[in-house]
Amino acid sequence: MNAPVVIIGTGLAGYNLAREFRKLDGETPLLLITADDGRSYSKPMLSTGFGKNKEADGLSMAEPGAMAEQLKAEVRTHTHVTGIDPGHKRLWIGEESVHYRDLVLAWGAETVRVPVEGDGSEAIFPINDLEDYARFRAAAAGKRRVLILGVGLIGCEFANDLILGGYEADLVAPCEQVMPTLLHPAAAAAVQTGLENLGARFHLGPVLTRLSKVENGLEAHLSDGEVLHCDLVVSAIGLRPRVDLAAAAGLEIGRGVVVDRHLKTSHANIYALGDCAEVDGLNLLYVMPLMSCARALAQTLAGTPTPVKYGPMPVTVKTPVCPLVVSPVPKGREGIWSVEGQGADIKALCHDADGNLLGYALTGAAVMDKLALNKALPSLLA
Repeated sequence: MNAPVVIIGTGLAGYNLAREFRKLDGETPLLLITADDGRSYSKPMLSTGFGKNKEADGLSMAEPGAMAEQLKAEVRTHTHVTGIDPGHKRLWIGEESVHYRDLVLAWGAETVRVPVEGDGSEAIFPINDLEDYARFRAAAAGKRRVLILGVGLIGCEFANDLILGGYEADLVAPCEQVMPTLLHPAAAAAVQTGLENLGARFHLGPVLTRLSKVENGLEAHLSDGEVLHCDLVVSAIGLRPRVDLAAAAGLEIGRGVVVDRHLKTSHANIYALGDCAEVDGLNLLYVMPLMSCARALAQTLAGTPTPVKYGPMPVTVKTPVCPLVVSPVPKGREGIWSVEGQGADIKALCHDADGNLLGYALTGAAVMDKLALNKALPSLLA
């Protein structure tokens, strides 16, 4: 029997690649392996569930059996790959060896965790997949007060969503503004004000040092001496590409699994895409680049080598209280920022010395300008 194309991971990257591949090749055996339950869902929807009052099942779009039938594939759930042997084109699941024609790493990124003193650490919830969301949703039932660690994109989205779902939200982070690596300060101020008007409370500067159980919930001790009372904690302090298995197999590792424009790793017949991949130096944890990679890699796996291209990649942030679209300045490019507007409606633009648009941050009513601005943005990978 022909060795299958094996995809490790059934998130947006894995399932979308499988769909694109099946449009081009309906016969090559296809095996998807996942450590979770294999349900198809859109990860960005995890930070909209409380506002829509959706349980985890309500965010699921298809069970693994339906996906296997749709993709004419085998889907193995709750299965942990324990090793990769590039020289013999096989991987290991415990003592079982599985041979592959081509192997695709689509296993995503893991949440960054920091140790916290005290006896309340089991009340800290990262929300990185549908099973995480289900656990947090169950723990949040009947509770009111949520402490969010992190004020990046995910932290702000969860704050907006939880408040819409009837919760109180305190956000703690050791920085001076929300989304510090993503936003111009003027746009950050607009988003923060919008969330504060909704009821969010920001504690910028300190970190959580101790989380202790008390009679009516939890006490969160911050490094500046402030004590906050909460019922549970969401950890949203960042994501780190999963690279351990790839590194152990001898693949080149940077921030993520290093791949070229064909999504090929340093070993033949092994590819990577999505949050775990560093594509020509870029590790972009967003949907648009992932979809571009899925389409290109499907062509390559089907016999037509196709380099991925990234056009402009603006990011829409789900903070409906203050709509936000941001197109970060490409790595290695420098420019001058200009800011128009006031209050919730900010248009921050970055131009280079020749007047070319490099990036933007649009809030409130200014997001209406995104389509016109996108036409002037540079491609990230031409």
